[in-house]
Amino acid sequence: MPIVPDQPGYDSPHPGVPNQAGQPAWGAPPGHTPQGWTAPGTPPQGWTAPGTPPQGWTAPPGTPPPGWGGPAYPGYPMPGAAYPVPGAAYPMQAGPGAYAGWFPGIDPQDPLVNPPHAGIGPWFARCTAALRRGWRQLLPIVLLTQVLPASVIGVLTLVFTPEGELATAPDGAPVLPAGFWGQMFAFYGVLLAAGLVFGLLQATGWAAGTWVVARQAAGEPTGLGAALRYGMRRALGLWGWTLLVSLLAMLGTCLCLLPGIYVTFALALFGPVYLFERREPIGRAWRMFHNRFGMVLGRVALVIAVLLAATVLDAVVGAISGAAFGVEPMNAVGTAIGAVVLAVFGALLATPAYLAQQVGLVVTYAEQRAQEGPVNAARLAAELG
Repeated sequence: MPIVPDQPGYDSPHPGVPNQAGQPAWGAPPGHTPQGWTAPGTPPQGWTAPGTPPQGWTAPPGTPPPGWGGPAYPGYPMPGAAYPVPGAAYPMQAGPGAYAGWFPGIDPQDPLVNPPHAGIGPWFARCTAALRRGWRQLLPIVLLTQVLPASVIGVLTLVFTPEGELATAPDGAPVLPAGFWGQMFAFYGVLLAAGLVFGLLQATGWAAGTWVVARQAAGEPTGLGAALRYGMRRALGLWGWTLLVSLLAMLGTCLCLLPGIYVTFALALFGPVYLFERREPIGRAWRMFHNRFGMVLGRVALVIAVLLAATVLDAVVGAISGAAFGVEPMNAVGTAIGAVVLAVFGALLATPAYLAQQVGLVVTYAEQRAQEGPVNAARLAAELG
């Protein structure tokens, strides 16, 4: 039999192998497939892959769709994707390392604890929700323990303010009025004593308000009498730490204004730390502030901004009182009554600021605890005792 060379246009001399021109195998007409021929790698008829469910079988509810291979990052979404928190009321955008502080067991819907990296919006929402839940108990607590002392101190200021005006000596030098230094020492002595006495009452109010905020968030019953009894049990210790922090802030202010402001911000959470943890409130507050500097600074700055607004309003009321009733309003009955009424009114204007300070610091503390480990409102309420 003659041998046919492999040339273009001729069939391949080896059956089933195409020639150089890409023609069908030798002996097979174009477009024809031999009977029984199957492509290489094709499984036999009727064969099924291992693990393939039988025909007609359906997956149970909750089974991932075919082809799903699990999350790309263990426990985390792909960078830039929305974090799938079941039941979350707000979208949370992910990013590289955005959920490094998210601990298992943290409820994104907890009414008191703002989850890690949730942002300022949910923090503010929890503050307003705490006010809506507890204003019936918080308002009388604030009026009794914060507004009343401020009103009394305002009236004492009117009574003991040094009287008299500067005179001019024959040589043109200013001369203090008679008895000025005695009146000055009496003025500051009375204010210092009132501040110490009322400081204990104010500490009672802060402890009672914290108890109300935490227990209501945990769904536990709260009452005004029970809150005040709790506040009185914890008032002495909180009052002592308040005095120490106030002295540190005053010392920083005397050295320079900025150190005093810095100490005020850095130790703003000492009260909640003492009430919830009962240990080293100054050191813990300092570390919380510096470990998450921007977060705590922003929250505390909002609270202090509200307090500064209340201070400005009180100063405006004081200026109106001075313009209407003079610099010595207590010398006549009519002017004295008017000045006292305005002093009490100025203290009442600060009520919203006291409420904002109460809930703002507690919610900020709860948020910092969530940065350190799993915590919820029920646990925090239990820690108060």
